[in-house]
Amino acid sequence: MTPSPHLLLTIDYESWFAPSRRYDFLPPETRYELDGERSRHAVDPILEVFGESKVTFYLVGEMVEWYPELPEKISNAGHEVGFHCHIHRRLDNAKEIEKDLIASAGWIQKFNVRGYRAPMINTVEEVYPLLAKHNFNYSSSQYAPAGITVKKGDVWEIPVSTLPLLKMPTEFHAPRYMNIKLVSGGEFPYGSSFMSGLFRKTVYRIIESEFKAGRSPVIFLHPYEIVTPKGYPQNFIVDMLHHPLLFPFTFNKSKFLKDLLKNFPTSTMQDYIKEL
Repeated sequence: MTPSPHLLLTIDYESWFAPSRRYDFLPPETRYELDGERSRHAVDPILEVFGESKVTFYLVGEMVEWYPELPEKISNAGHEVGFHCHIHRRLDNAKEIEKDLIASAGWIQKFNVRGYRAPMINTVEEVYPLLAKHNFNYSSSQYAPAGITVKKGDVWEIPVSTLPLLKMPTEFHAPRYMNIKLVSGGEFPYGSSFMSGLFRKTVYRIIESEFKAGRSPVIFLHPYEIVTPKGYPQNFIVDMLHHPLLFPFTFNKSKFLKDLLKNFPTSTMQDYIKEL
């Protein structure tokens, strides 16, 4: 069955400093101090922006420890709560992935979390048996053309969307992330907030085209791109000087988001899966 086209709009709910790798191994209490409750204060304004539109939020587990009300607020507003790792850093081996899953097991079980997104949209094939073991039924941790869904044992992979400019790829094995190989192979990863930061009008037109073709694009944004945190992006200048490609993540995309919500019907990932 082919699901009716919806915009599968997702929010990777992480702190403002998450795109930079230099914070990954700081003590948790230091990251909490750096967040400064900005992520707590952002959730209500973001939920207000969505109104009646339903989307999927992937939460970083340590933020649920900092602000336990986050998953309940999101769930009570009718949105899907997913898991975006316990600590936002690269996870590329099964042992570390399982350790990360176990660290957030309490609230994952409490809120019946069934969807997973790897940090940086970058995972390995070994993740899928682990997700099944921990009662997840889907992942969204690769890049691939809109409409592609891949069954990995008992777990669906619903990739973040790309536009194939040369030819349709035929193999979808993790890792499949946004890098030179993906782009030089002819795929434009418009589902990434990096691309909507640089090419907003182009991404919007691609989404229009995908809808006309009956496909459901998967895209993601971050909370700090919707509600600009206090002192941001000034606090991020050092990171951007060292890594200029972080710059598009500092743009406020609230107008882009409102245009999407006004013109395209949305769906949670779980509701989309029910139609597969």
